[in-house]
Order: sequence, then C-alpha cells, then structure tokens
Amino acid sequence: MAFVLENRQKMTLLFLILASFMQLCFGAVYKVGDSAGWTTIGNVDYKQWAANKTFLVGDVIVFQYNPQFHNVMQVTHVEYQSCSASAPIETHTTGKDSITITAHGHHFFLCGVPGHCQAGQKVDINVLRTASSSVSPAQSPSSSSSPIPAVAVPAPSPSHASSWIPSKIGVVMAVSLVLLVNFS
Repeated sequence: MAFVLENRQKMTLLFLILASFMQLCFGAVYKVGDSAGWTTIGNVDYKQWAANKTFLVGDVIVFQYNPQFHNVMQVTHVEYQSCSASAPIETHTTGKDSITITAHGHHFFLCGVPGHCQAGQKVDINVLRTASSSVSPAQSPSSSSSPIPAVAVPAPSPSHASSWIPSKIGVVMAVSLVLLVNFS
C-alpha cells in the first residue's frame, strides 16, 4: 500500500522537518566561566576559559552572576587593560545577560564593581574572521576604539557546535531536496 500525501500535507511535513533542523544553524552558546559563572569567588581564570574556545559571529555569550554583587560592562581595549569602567560601551545588570556576537574581533568585558576587574573578573572574547562573517571590523565597537591584531587560535575541535554551521546548512538543504524529490 503506497503512502500518498496531498500538497498541503507535503508542505506541512517539509516545514516541520526544516523547522527542526533550523536550530542546528545558529551559533553556539557559551556560559562565561562555565559552571562557576561570572564571579570573583573560586579563582576563575577567564583568560584561560576564553583561550579554550573558538568564538564565531552568531555565538551567544551568557554572563550568569548575582546582580547584587556584579555587573558586566563592555569596554574598549584601553579600558580593559587598565580595568577602567568610566565610559563603557554597554552595561548589563540582569544577572543573566545574553550577548550575541555580531562582529569579528576582540570584545572586552569586565565587572565594574571596584576591585573585581583587578581581581581577574574580565574577559576578552576574540571572534575570528570566517568566510561566513559579513560584518566589517569597522562595525565592531571594540575594534573601532583600539584595534589590536587577532591572536592565532587553534582550529576548533570536531565537537565545537558552531564549527558545524556550514555542514549543518548542507544537511538541511540535502534533507529538503530529498523530501521534495520523494514527495513530489
């Protein structure tokens, strides 16, 4: 017995399958400091934390912290180096701040509470230029204030979610094509 679908059913099925694959095409989500979060407790080495990641445009950086004791300020390279939060680019205070990376280059963040940055609560998110990056360096707030050369970072491991983006899109397209051919 053959399984026959009407055009409306075909389109609904195709839409549901494509919608389920869409989540694969978005960037990775990183919680700053992993399980420790954004804190001065526990001697979290945010420089080491960031060095072990390969950030790409579209990734989401999540700062999770107690807003009674911390905040997140995006600053220029000069402010980052001097732990100054006198003129931040952006200030976040919710305790669960999600920041989507929209440009390649360095993005500098620190806690503006006195003494916290000096205690190591700061992070440099270095977003590599990739073939899929369409944003110019002049559009990046951190690069327009104090450009610094990109740091050589090892290639992403196969388990890095956002490094799969081109192949995920290919999978979605292949599945869509197979469905259209088989159900036409």
